[in-house]
Amino acid sequence: MRGGTVAVVGGSIAGCAFASAAARAGAERVVVFERTGGRMADRGVGLCVHDERAAELAATGTLPAGIPTHRLTRRRWVVRDGSASPAGKLFWEQPFPFHSYHWGLLWRGLREATPASVVYRQGVTVTSVARDGAGEGGQVELVLSGPADAGGDLERHDLVVGADGYRSVVRDAVCPGSRPHYAGYVCWRGNFDARLLDGLGEADVWPSDAVTTVCFPGGSCVVYRIPGPDGTRVNWVLYAVPPRSGNLRLDDPTSFPPGRLTAELADGLADLLAREFPPYWARLLALTPPEDTFVQPIYDLETARTTAGRLLLAGDAATVVRPHNTSGAAKALQDAAAFESAWGAAASWDELLHAYQEARGPAGRELVALARRLGRAQVERTPDWAAMGRGEVEAWWQGQLGGAAGIGGQAMASAP
Repeated sequence: MRGGTVAVVGGSIAGCAFASAAARAGAERVVVFERTGGRMADRGVGLCVHDERAAELAATGTLPAGIPTHRLTRRRWVVRDGSASPAGKLFWEQPFPFHSYHWGLLWRGLREATPASVVYRQGVTVTSVARDGAGEGGQVELVLSGPADAGGDLERHDLVVGADGYRSVVRDAVCPGSRPHYAGYVCWRGNFDARLLDGLGEADVWPSDAVTTVCFPGGSCVVYRIPGPDGTRVNWVLYAVPPRSGNLRLDDPTSFPPGRLTAELADGLADLLAREFPPYWARLLALTPPEDTFVQPIYDLETARTTAGRLLLAGDAATVVRPHNTSGAAKALQDAAAFESAWGAAASWDELLHAYQEARGPAGRELVALARRLGRAQVERTPDWAAMGRGEVEAWWQGQLGGAAGIGGQAMASAP
């Protein structure tokens, strides 16, 4: 199957990957609509991709070569537990075969790899989508808003890909009423220049290839290094229930971006660090400038379907997975790889959409379920970390996996 026009709503990681996949597969015209008019924000800043997922994605051409990464090999679990060590008590270490990325550098690599034939339109918002289309041949109508010179307020395309994140307007057309649900806790996130670590001393506390998980009653914090535009950075994500107050409304998908942290949330973080963290890790997180600290309430969502008519959902528009699974970027890129593979075997749009649904619908639901188990075990129902022996910790971990091979996403299915 060749030809046709494809619209991709959303121009971040999933959007760039799908635009490239559609162009390589043989679409006559591909256009990306990205509502952000200027430079895209570095969303979340740090992320990780499992080594095996990265190799699979590179082999399909979905993950371009040359994007900066930082190699990680092990994950160390520590707890305060009255330990004499400033870094706390190390109670478990497990293999962690991942590479970390800087969101902005990964996005730029994907954007630069997008074929020149792709039209990338920034500052244009898709305000509504007609699920079943109104044009000839089943084309989908998009209603647009943007600058006066954006090229009109109505367009028709043979296929529309919703890569527009957890607030997806395309998802509203595919699964009306489907919205992310608040999980009952948040993550504080931050990052800073790794050169600031020199002032902490104890250089041997944290090897550069190690992810550290700091554990405490009612939460946990993951700390790891990432590449940055100007050198290595430290990235951290701390999960816990926020301060209880009527001033915080978290039932609607939202976030508190860098520089917009409320005094309540900032005080809540400071209290957690003083009360629950080993001194070294409390001082480390405190190195983060306020402008690089933000809060992201945790949501999740599984949709009944990922396609409808000539509409298709990708990445966070299809499923919102709690970050514990370390699979967000890999899942979005796998969606694009599966889309391109399905296109190559399809003789019609219906065949393409059916094959994509069969491949990615179950995968998304499994990731949501796994991340919920991880969230319950590491935030909502935390164990007595310090009291567990190695065997107990390993059994606890396998219970979270629930039969899954590990975190970081599943292996890709073979091409049809």
